[in-house]
Amino acid sequence: MSKTRVLIDGDTLRLEEILLVARNEAEVELAPSARERVAAARKLVDRIAAGDVPTYGINTGFGTLAEVRIDKKDLRDLQRNLILSHAAGVGAPLSIPEARALLLLRCNVLAKGYSGIRLETLELALKMLNRDVVPVVPERGSVGASGDLAPLAHLALVFIGEGEAFYRGERMRARAALERAGLAPVVLEAKEGLALVNGTQAMCAVGSLVQLRAEMLADVADIAGAMTLEGLLGSHKPFIPEIHDVRPHSGQRQAAAHLRQLLAGSALVETHVHCSKVQDPYSLRCMPQVHGAARDAIAFSRRQLEVEVNSATDNPLVFVDGEKIVSGGNFHGQPISLALDVLAIGLTQLSAISERRMEQLVNPSLSGLPPFLTKNSGLNSGYMIAQVTSAALVAESRILAHPASVDSIPSSAGREDHVSMGMTAALKARQVAEMTRSCLAIEILAAAQALDFRNGIKAGRGAQAAYELVRQHVPHMDKDRELHVDIERVQALIDSGELIAAARNAAAG
Repeated sequence: MSKTRVLIDGDTLRLEEILLVARNEAEVELAPSARERVAAARKLVDRIAAGDVPTYGINTGFGTLAEVRIDKKDLRDLQRNLILSHAAGVGAPLSIPEARALLLLRCNVLAKGYSGIRLETLELALKMLNRDVVPVVPERGSVGASGDLAPLAHLALVFIGEGEAFYRGERMRARAALERAGLAPVVLEAKEGLALVNGTQAMCAVGSLVQLRAEMLADVADIAGAMTLEGLLGSHKPFIPEIHDVRPHSGQRQAAAHLRQLLAGSALVETHVHCSKVQDPYSLRCMPQVHGAARDAIAFSRRQLEVEVNSATDNPLVFVDGEKIVSGGNFHGQPISLALDVLAIGLTQLSAISERRMEQLVNPSLSGLPPFLTKNSGLNSGYMIAQVTSAALVAESRILAHPASVDSIPSSAGREDHVSMGMTAALKARQVAEMTRSCLAIEILAAAQALDFRNGIKAGRGAQAAYELVRQHVPHMDKDRELHVDIERVQALIDSGELIAAARNAAAG
């Protein structure tokens, strides 16, 4: 079966295409227009390298050493030394999908034709992707100053046959991985080392995959909330369009519309039309407002990422039309650092309100259901500690939601005196997304248990379909069992997209 093809032109890469390549479900190809731009930029670099005018990144040192002139005979060593010295990352390696996304994003920025890379070096990167040679890139060591220097240097090590790489999932020395794939390392020429390590691609690689996960979790939060609302016999009235039309935040209206779809056709709502309850708690009644604000935060992050992944973030930039190579600051990660902080805050709100709904479910004085959703409470603890786990995850997420983008630690002897901490923001957002997924899985489990106590009366079509899917994989809990197994099963339904698909298809029908 042939793979999808993603054409790399530096301008039109979509986040969904990044995910395809990250999962090794697509092959990449350089667009002819990009090939021409790259060749033209390289021609200008070669001409300047052959001359005597000091030009940053070509015949000078780097950072604070930018005023140090380098002899022509040492230009190759300059580029190699840059890669070796900057490969100072530590910690666990990026996952293979994240590292593949990183390599793809670096290819895309090089394809714009402002970096001065040679075609053969860019083509090696593309072949690495297509033949599944994935650099081992430690996830820590970037402050988002001249971009993600350390992660990108580890990426670049493989180009020159150094460092480590995964070949078809197996970790080995880079030179061995290249050989197995039928590839050979390159010798970097003037400007090429710098062209490989300047930019925001590490924070964007992690951030893009988190972004897509966050968008999925926003839908899952609505599903979890709809299931809980039905299990608690909550009111549908707070979701009517008129309420949200007079406060027309985009995310709020989207969340309300989604909840209406999930709850349509409910038989449960008919059972308490004339109940004495006047208002539901905020965690139910204000779902459109809270979930909607999270959706708006997530949408802001997407807009920033969509611009950044198709931007020239190198330094210096090669402008063929003006025949000049200019040092600037497009490598600074502040736009992405801020966006991913906002993303993490939005996700934290989804987990926080989910945990409050979990409390509504397990607290008999609030739910009218058996304590902790178990019939023989006391002998059984039911979902007592599942709520505690959710609370622990929310507490940690709140700590991680403290923004990295407001921090800065000057580096490079004061030359890089304001940095973005963009990679820190990306790694934090990734952790928050993981914990939000777990909180929602816990709520979905408890909501399904609550629905079991409603005597088979069906919830809204979307919520009912989600409930039925969960029950196909997780039985009703009559007595205590290892809850972590149940949580993992629901997490798998979330990750696979099955939960969203079941609810969406039922709501549409």
